[in-house]
Amino acid sequence: MSGVDTQPTGSVGTQTLRPPIGVDANLRSSANMYGAQQDGEYTLAAVPYEQMEGRFRRQRVINRTGMEKGTILVDPHSHHAYYVLSHDEAVRYGIGVGKAGFEWTGDAVIGRKAQWPRWTPPSEMIDRSPELEKYRNGMPGGIENPLGARALYLYANGRDTLYRLHGTPQWESIGKSMSSGCIRFLNQDVIDLFNRVPVGTRVRVI
Repeated sequence: MSGVDTQPTGSVGTQTLRPPIGVDANLRSSANMYGAQQDGEYTLAAVPYEQMEGRFRRQRVINRTGMEKGTILVDPHSHHAYYVLSHDEAVRYGIGVGKAGFEWTGDAVIGRKAQWPRWTPPSEMIDRSPELEKYRNGMPGGIENPLGARALYLYANGRDTLYRLHGTPQWESIGKSMSSGCIRFLNQDVIDLFNRVPVGTRVRVI
């Protein structure tokens, strides 16, 4: 599904086709999308998007996911997530994913949504990193919180999978496999996705 953002459309004779694929008027320019933003009591730092590969910036692409409108496909191999707008188009986001041994795949739904969520590290993570013991009962939401500005909680068969789609201030982690399994987005991008999807949205991680 790579290379789907550079195929232009326009008009042929009297036939009017879709607007050009790429950064969309509704998505705004990269400078606006990734500038500093006030979000409640917190200020999101600007993302130095010029230092990122263009394919990891939020953009509208041709829908080749095979998914239905209103669903999310996460492709850890290409480090992209897609929110399906229609049969023809999707919004694509760059993501960071789990390192080897921490991956998760399958079908889920968004069982819960949270703004500036509290983070509670699993016991296994605390065992690996004892300095996290102080957060065994949770770390309050905020700029330094690993879940970032938003979290979408993935549930399967009515149970929390413990995997999340969440924000991160660590822009340099986008496009890499380095997390403990969760799917991380730029904070500005996860806010965009959060605002698009309701609880119950279908998610597939391949």
